[in-house]
Amino acid sequence: MSQVFEGYERQYCEISANLTRKCASTGLLNGEQKKQKISEIKSGLDEAEALIRKMDLEARTLQPNTKAMVLAKLREYKNDLNNLKSEVKRLSSTDSQAARDALLESGMADALMASADQRGRLLMSTERLNQSSDRVRQSRMTMQETEAIGVSILEDLHQQRQSLLHAHNTLHGVDENVGRSKKILTSMSRRMNRNKWIIGSIIAVLVLAVILILYFKLRH
Repeated sequence: MSQVFEGYERQYCEISANLTRKCASTGLLNGEQKKQKISEIKSGLDEAEALIRKMDLEARTLQPNTKAMVLAKLREYKNDLNNLKSEVKRLSSTDSQAARDALLESGMADALMASADQRGRLLMSTERLNQSSDRVRQSRMTMQETEAIGVSILEDLHQQRQSLLHAHNTLHGVDENVGRSKKILTSMSRRMNRNKWIIGSIIAVLVLAVILILYFKLRH
């Protein structure tokens, strides 16, 4: 339920309860006092009717899951307003003495006061409903904040994972470079060993040649 509708609803309940009390007291008046009170009531009815129209417009913009409940409440408020209009019309069409006698005989005063009490209870129920709605909205806000924190944590974990993958790829590249370097050094070592063997062979051949040359010279 929207906060705008709840505000209109709260205002209407207050005005309706006030008008009911005024209707109950107006039946006991006469003359100018009665006319003045009826004028005040009619002004209040205009204000209440304007709130009904505003609630009607607001209710039609709500989501389907809450719209049906709100429109049902709105029908009750329209019926309540029509009852108040009928009561004001009755008060305006009778003289003060007849209205006072009829009011006392029919027990209309008690009925109107009971209706005022009922509206008071309805207003209290509306307040409790509004408080529950506030708690639900607060819980929803907490859930949204928690969800936002969770998303932030997941993003941080994703970034850390990307960093670890990058570090792993870097280490893998280093390992490859080390492997290639090791192969190069092994190859160089083998070449050096082969070159040492060749040089040693050459030196041995030269020594042998020198020995043979000396040998033949000594014989001659």
